[in-house]
Amino acid sequence: MAGTQAGGKAAASTDKNKYGPDFYAKIGAMGGRKGRTGGFYANRELARVAGARGGRVSRRTKKTEE
Repeated sequence: MAGTQAGGKAAASTDKNKYGPDFYAKIGAMGGRKGRTGGFYANRELARVAGARGGRVSRRTKKTEE
């Protein structure tokens, strides 16, 4: 049943039975603690430049005028 809603619920139930009812809260907290608030948060200008570059890249095909 991998990849189905029922399979996901069964996996969640197994995890909670094995590791406790707060399993997902614990692993989420671990990830939150690992963050060091760097990257774009620390450099707003870098974020602005990167966003502008990404915005200029079009994924649409160019339509030729006929």
